[in-house]
Amino acid sequence: MERTLSIVKPDGVGKNLIGKVIKRFEKNGLRIAALKMLKLSKDDAKGFYIVHKERPFYESLTSFMSEGPIVVMVVEGENAINKVRESMGATNPKDAAPGTIRADFASDIEHNIVHGSDSKESASYEIPFFFSSLEIQ
Repeated sequence: MERTLSIVKPDGVGKNLIGKVIKRFEKNGLRIAALKMLKLSKDDAKGFYIVHKERPFYESLTSFMSEGPIVVMVVEGENAINKVRESMGATNPKDAAPGTIRADFASDIEHNIVHGSDSKESASYEIPFFFSSLEIQ
């Protein structure tokens, strides 16, 4: 059993895609173990995306992630990290496989609907950023 973090970003929330994203994960045999909606401050977004601090897109990414509500969730199941990433598709929706979340719903590389942990190490940082152990069922 593996756990990962996924986020429906402000564009996904704004397009009312929360249920569709969850449905894709559940269709892949995954289970939602925790879920909540919140709005990140710019400082919160900077803290979450600190690994990208030196990247040229850091400021625009953290601004985007703090512009509206997001839905954060812990997704679990066998091979959850890879299954979530496969469901999401490539970061750039132009490169995403047909039938993936980003290919179907995203508008560009930054406004790409969802985030998912890319490794066990990332998940071990990202999950407790948003959830205490008491919130994960």
